[in-house]
Amino acid sequence: MRNAGIAGLCVSLGVFLLSEVVKYAWDYGPRQQEREMQQQMLEAALRQCKDLDAQAAEPLQQWLRDTEAVRNSLRESLVRHEGERGDGQKDIPRPAHDWPIFRGNALQTGVAVEALPDQLEVLWKFTAKDSIEGTAAIVSGVVYVGSLDENLYALDLATGQEKWRYKAGPIKAPVSLRGGLVYVGNLDGMFHCVDAATGKKRWTFETEGEISSGANFAGENVLFGSGDEHVYCLSAEGKLVWKFKVPGGPVLGSPAVVGDRTFAAGCDSTLHVIDVAKGKEVASLELGSQIGATPAVIGDRLYVGTMSTNNVLAIDWKKPEVLWTFQAAQRQMPFYASVAATDNLVIAGSRDKRVWAIDRKTGKEVWSFATERHVDSSPVVVGNRVFAGSLDGKLYVLDLGKGTELKKFDLGSAILGSPAVGGGCLVIGTEKGVVYCLGAKKQ
Repeated sequence: MRNAGIAGLCVSLGVFLLSEVVKYAWDYGPRQQEREMQQQMLEAALRQCKDLDAQAAEPLQQWLRDTEAVRNSLRESLVRHEGERGDGQKDIPRPAHDWPIFRGNALQTGVAVEALPDQLEVLWKFTAKDSIEGTAAIVSGVVYVGSLDENLYALDLATGQEKWRYKAGPIKAPVSLRGGLVYVGNLDGMFHCVDAATGKKRWTFETEGEISSGANFAGENVLFGSGDEHVYCLSAEGKLVWKFKVPGGPVLGSPAVVGDRTFAAGCDSTLHVIDVAKGKEVASLELGSQIGATPAVIGDRLYVGTMSTNNVLAIDWKKPEVLWTFQAAQRQMPFYASVAATDNLVIAGSRDKRVWAIDRKTGKEVWSFATERHVDSSPVVVGNRVFAGSLDGKLYVLDLGKGTELKKFDLGSAILGSPAVGGGCLVIGTEKGVVYCLGAKKQ
């Protein structure tokens, strides 16, 4: 009776959540934050049923897998049709989507929910006093971006006009935003929380190393890495909840968060799987190479490039084990950039000057595209296009399926930061401190 009662409760909760997924997908198109929250709630419900016997638990596990498949199918269909309903009607009102953290979502996949116009033009430029090496956040029509000129800027997405600036110290880290608060670390080791509306300081937290990691979120807590060999978890008030040591070097990448797990890797050449509530390691995997990039996660698969063995790894993080290893046939160079992960492909930028498309299931090369210099900017996928910046100063627009060049924008200096996509626009900064906004010009 107890088993049946718990199972019934879990299924009831799951049916409600699945109905919410369908409602959001049909009425508004895919919404990343809702999907992630629903998935976390589903997984939490299943964990509540962990004391069921195996026979009772298996239908729930299968049901969760089926729910995920239905949700993914809805997402793929709606993204593919970009607002077209099954009855052929178009132009459904859809909200503008945001880009609140480094790779767009908690899983750090680098795949935009929102489509971009077919024809992009430079809408505006904003010039800071020093290099822009981090990635912007775009939330509710405002761009938040940091610069090595020691300022965090808030810019109007429509016009590029400055709304406020906050003195934060030299910034090369991506900016993150949640709940009306902006989070960013600086090269002096100070992590800042700033009011998004006013640009006023809420709190700061000091670490002992440079911060180039962007923030991610787990419940009410904030996660980020530091050059002092730690991943930090802070409360909403900026108090230390826990810190996890990664021996031997800095934690450069931003955390990915999947349910109650996050990940850390650095100069110890090891992937650490961490319980986000307790900050305790639950599994680890020797990778044979140092990692400086942010991992992308889809389901139980994690994808990341390496700096010393010059390859891209696919990892089953639950086991954990390496599933495949990709390495260029010639002229192998490090992967400093973070990968983008789609349903079928892993897109990686390399210091061999190329953008690579790798089959997500097999690890085999699908295509590659040569730029003129290193690709340290992390590629972003928007619909059927890949956007990748290079140190040659060009932002390349590539066909996702073929790898052919569709267009390129000469931005005048090296591109180290990665694109952010939101509000129908793409925003990216350059080494000369220029922030570019690309979109469709109004007729």
